[in-house]
Amino acid sequence: MSKQWVYRFNELDAAEEYVGGSWDRVRSLLGGKGANLAEMVRIGVPVPDGFIITTEACNEYLSLGERLPDGLWEQLTTSLKAMEASTGKTFGDPKNPLLLSCRSGAKFSMPGMMDTVLNIGMNDDTVKGLIAKTGDARVAYDLYRRLIQMFGSVVMHIPDDKFEEVITRTKREAGVKSDTELTGDHWMAVTEEFKNVFRFHTHHQFPTEPYAQLQMATEAVFMSWNGKRAIDYRNAAGIAHDLGTAVTIVAMIYGNLGDDSGTGVALTRSGTTGEKRIEGDYLTNAQGEDVVAGIRMTKDLSELKVEMPAVHAEFERVAMLLENHYRDMQDVEFTIEKGKLWMLQTRDGKRTSQAAVRIAVDMAEEGLITKEEALMRVTPDLIDFFFHPQFDSQAIKDAGLNNKLLAKGLNVSPGAAVGVVALDADLAHLWGKEEGKKVIMVRPETRPDDVHGMLASQGIVTSRGGRTSHAALVARQFGKPAVVGVDDMDIDLTRRQITVGSKIVKEGDYISVDGTTGEIFLGKIETKQPDIKDEWLIKLLSWADEFRTLGVWANSDYPVDAARAREYGAEGIGLCRTEHMFMQAERLPLVQQMILAEMEVQRTEAIKALLPFQREDFTGLFRVMNGLPVVIRLIDPPLHEFLPDHVSLTRELSDLKIQLQHAPHLEAIDDLLKQVRVKEKVLSRVEVLREDNPMLGLRGVRLGNHFPDLTRMQVRAIIEAACLVAKEGGDVRPEIMIPLTSHVNELKFQRELLETEAKKVMVEQGIKLNYKFGTMIEVPRAALTADQLAEYAEFFSFGTNDLTQTTYAISRDDAESGFLIEYMVHGILPENPFETIDHDGVGELMRIAVEKGRKTNPDIKLGICGEHGGEAKSIALCHKLGLNYVSCSPFRVPLARLAAARAAIEAGK
Repeated sequence: MSKQWVYRFNELDAAEEYVGGSWDRVRSLLGGKGANLAEMVRIGVPVPDGFIITTEACNEYLSLGERLPDGLWEQLTTSLKAMEASTGKTFGDPKNPLLLSCRSGAKFSMPGMMDTVLNIGMNDDTVKGLIAKTGDARVAYDLYRRLIQMFGSVVMHIPDDKFEEVITRTKREAGVKSDTELTGDHWMAVTEEFKNVFRFHTHHQFPTEPYAQLQMATEAVFMSWNGKRAIDYRNAAGIAHDLGTAVTIVAMIYGNLGDDSGTGVALTRSGTTGEKRIEGDYLTNAQGEDVVAGIRMTKDLSELKVEMPAVHAEFERVAMLLENHYRDMQDVEFTIEKGKLWMLQTRDGKRTSQAAVRIAVDMAEEGLITKEEALMRVTPDLIDFFFHPQFDSQAIKDAGLNNKLLAKGLNVSPGAAVGVVALDADLAHLWGKEEGKKVIMVRPETRPDDVHGMLASQGIVTSRGGRTSHAALVARQFGKPAVVGVDDMDIDLTRRQITVGSKIVKEGDYISVDGTTGEIFLGKIETKQPDIKDEWLIKLLSWADEFRTLGVWANSDYPVDAARAREYGAEGIGLCRTEHMFMQAERLPLVQQMILAEMEVQRTEAIKALLPFQREDFTGLFRVMNGLPVVIRLIDPPLHEFLPDHVSLTRELSDLKIQLQHAPHLEAIDDLLKQVRVKEKVLSRVEVLREDNPMLGLRGVRLGNHFPDLTRMQVRAIIEAACLVAKEGGDVRPEIMIPLTSHVNELKFQRELLETEAKKVMVEQGIKLNYKFGTMIEVPRAALTADQLAEYAEFFSFGTNDLTQTTYAISRDDAESGFLIEYMVHGILPENPFETIDHDGVGELMRIAVEKGRKTNPDIKLGICGEHGGEAKSIALCHKLGLNYVSCSPFRVPLARLAAARAAIEAGK
């Protein structure tokens, strides 16, 4: 007996038994669309009859070289006979035909990425039978032409524009604007022309045998799994390529049978804001593809309450039933046939990051889900979208006063986007992806083939379409600001320009798009980082704090950054990089003086001159972080970073000497000689300090040991600042961190310097402070000898950026702009180790260091301060290793709080 490849909608129990009862596995087998249709049938929702061909069948078909698996066709025809019995119609019968839709449906929703064919079974005989049965030639030929158009586009890959040109010309000749105004004679003529288009492009007649249509359509859906747009979408969405797609075969229901029929799509809550209200679009007297394609302007779902009040009430009941059953916001498709409601699909709805947070919080408070489920439904990446730039309110006001408002449409995906106009997806991809330009893709409506351009754009604008159009769904999925349904916008693809009233925008001109308000402005508008005050986000993060065990600290060098970190929930500063303070304009000359000094007294003077600046820096940090720990890393740059580039310096010196040879008078010669002497002195010192590999040279702890006065100055500045703030009544908790330690004796030497200076300052200030002394674990030797280091350190902080570089023997800057890209493309490395901690290598070194460090000092505090500290998978590893805290940039603190909570919840399952 062959494997079961086909399941009818009422055979969900058999599918569950086959996969072992797991709903996730059912979705993997039947696809999200098929599984949900079967589930809707089980809970009593009105669904047209149908069956599902499994994802296993798709994968088997592709592995067999595009050949149907044994037994599949026999199972399909058996299921079709059962459909004929239940509907009272016969597939291919000219008098009472059963027509079918053939749709793709993978485990995860991929809006518009794969293929659909409707009205399978239409031919010259069945069209006559439908006319005789319905008395409406317009409906019958409209169905027939749709089949030829979709079959030609999907199955035979005929450009859809070739069919649309026929319809456009027919409407123009008939003197009408809308498809619905065309008569039966018009559609009959269009159908005949479509047959000619089909024959011209394929060199074959359109297949009229219903079973041949069905087989070809089924195979086309299977093959669409490996289509370019589907692969691009899966790459962008992180969906595995080996899942395959199911195929759902459903009895056709018609929304184009008159004014008591229609079709629509809706979300059970707002996909933009998360507000608890049904939101959607519909069309009277239309088929489903008309709504999502954006070809006709849709009506807001609220109007259905006036047009068909009973249907609207039934729809609201069913929509809430589905949301309560699936315990999530649903994206539903429906058709109304002669006043009867049919549900064609339900799936978890795409939503913006703001909506995702609000929906999760509201559903938890409504009792639909638990707090833990709410936290697990909002991914850290979604939190990141809260920190996307917004337009400055004053800049928006000024733009309005200066008549810069171009147009307004539906605000379907929030955020600010500024870029040059690109009027097709290929150009948007070229400019945005390959040339690095900021692009806004503007189209009449988007199609699945446009996804590569959408992903390369900063924002998306369409002149047609509604809140559930393809453009809106994809924009929300990938966090692209978008405005759709801009009625006033005329897009001329021939002249490559946009016209709104008297205003003209040419391709390549800048526009600014506000996806939050739906406004589009001429030119560039200034953006700003958002002020995070969203009440649902604040509540969700407060729940995260209840569950997480990891502390979340911030990397911050200045008081203003520290203040932002506290506002976002940071519980301390895990890394203050003091070398960043030295790069400021008034300090850099003193640092250069210190480095260039030939005599010890000159170096000492320069170091002393830096002391007040450092003290001021630390005082500001301690005041802002009152009551919270502040980890200050002593200076850790290669010295060459403070000096001019060797190549540039050599070139400048050469230019000066050439000028000297042609100096016009004595004064000019004297001036040039002075410049030459200064440049020669600097060049001489640069050459002395020049290293073949400065990232592994005189930096970190080695620099402090080489220039002990530098360590003393920084320690003095820290302790003096702490004493000053303590005298003001502040609660100061300094932690001094030594960078790049590799041998215990380096740390021992630094600690002796540090403690001696700290005691001296506290005696001078007449105050005693508690402070901690620790080191960064940034090289493999430090991790492997952590038990020795723990004799002198009260805390470790893993500097995973350098630990990754030294473990892999890879320069991050060189690798990420070079061969690492190839490694990722070819799968040599599963992930970029500079984005996600390498568990097997770097993670193992961390584990060894944690184990050895705690063996020597059970109370040692352990954290991480590399950029990995704000990345979800790395945070999960830190939780598993039992670290005390992670530290990341201020803007990633909320993300880290959520990721730490999710790690704790996952570990507790």
